[in-house]
Amino acid sequence: MSHPSVFRIGRTLAGLVAVTACSAGVLSAPASAATSRAPGARPDSGYPNLTPTPPMGWNNWSYYQCGGLNEQVVLDNARALVRSGLAHKGYRTVTVDDCWMAKQRGANGELVADTAKFPHGMAYLGRELHRMGLKFGIYEDVGKLTCGKYPGSYGHFEQDAKLFASWGVDYLKADGCNVPVPKGQTKERAYHDLYTRQSRALRATGRHIVFSVSAPAYFQFAGDAVWHKVIRWSAELGNLWRGGADIALESSTPAAKWASINGNFRYNANLADLQRPGRWNDPDFLLVGDSGLGRNEMQSQMSLWAMMAAPLISSTDLGRLSPEALAILGNRDVIAVDQDPLGVQGHIVQQDGDGMVLTKPLRNGDRAIALFNGGGTARTLSITAGAAGLPPAHSYVARDLVTGRSARTDRTIIARNIPPHATVLFRVRPEH
Repeated sequence: MSHPSVFRIGRTLAGLVAVTACSAGVLSAPASAATSRAPGARPDSGYPNLTPTPPMGWNNWSYYQCGGLNEQVVLDNARALVRSGLAHKGYRTVTVDDCWMAKQRGANGELVADTAKFPHGMAYLGRELHRMGLKFGIYEDVGKLTCGKYPGSYGHFEQDAKLFASWGVDYLKADGCNVPVPKGQTKERAYHDLYTRQSRALRATGRHIVFSVSAPAYFQFAGDAVWHKVIRWSAELGNLWRGGADIALESSTPAAKWASINGNFRYNANLADLQRPGRWNDPDFLLVGDSGLGRNEMQSQMSLWAMMAAPLISSTDLGRLSPEALAILGNRDVIAVDQDPLGVQGHIVQQDGDGMVLTKPLRNGDRAIALFNGGGTARTLSITAGAAGLPPAHSYVARDLVTGRSARTDRTIIARNIPPHATVLFRVRPEH
């Protein structure tokens, strides 16, 4: 049992509810490893907007966890991104999650890569990813230890940030396990202070490092007032934030995977008003391609994540994607909804039991409309153009972004006999 002043959330599904240089890590590196200073990146300014559209890429955690993580796995998946064409479609950030480092820091207090897993070191990994035209993401924790009990950045924020910059890191996922809470201080204040230090340290490197904040995930069940407060300051300190429970692991049952997708969608959909362009709610990884998920379930996750302007970060074995899964991940029309420059998270505008309709304005005046059947039997869902936020028009053209078929309607957008766990995603254009 942890010390009572230390807070953690394990990488499990517990608590999920439906509302739910060198290889040794030496600090020295060529001066060219750091880019020019990020615009506005002063220690006293808000974090620079480095992600005008939601990040896209791959992370090892959900599929491989600690036991399956190594240099070969990361590079093989990176090559699969390029070979499959997914990188060309925007999936460019390859992130190494927990357990990449040795259990102890080096003689000078520096983080050291686990040489059994990463024999050529993290600077090498970054160079290889950059050579492929990809970006390099890495995991750390603002607490004393990561969730996997590896060294956290607590007490080493500046040192670790400089090291990451020297390795060519482009994206930092900062978790919040094992955070000590000083006597007389609230948990929320302790997290705020540590994430502030991490944010300032990243800015001080002068390198453009996208900052993913995990703080809100540790307050999901603290009441909306506190949870939303943490999300608001996360949006000042970083570019995106995890809001709740981890998505299911590859080892989970098919039912647990679907429950996890459904649960993470439902809590994140209710946070739309707390997101803004360039500051993204993150409901966690895409499981498209994982075993046990049907085509409708994979398509639903992709479509719903796109409607929420969520980061599209795959966590599966990309080298073994079925043609079906590859088509879902690579659907340019669905990706365009997620990456729309207007940057608005779609809202739930209609709900009837397990059926709901979301609408999302797009920059050219179109609307994305998703009709989601979360229940166990087929059903028909519909919404009027006005209720979906469309302007009055003579007629509307609704294009199904999965099938590519279009239909004209004078008032009502309808999807008949939607299978269980399926989502129909339309892009609707008014005709005047």
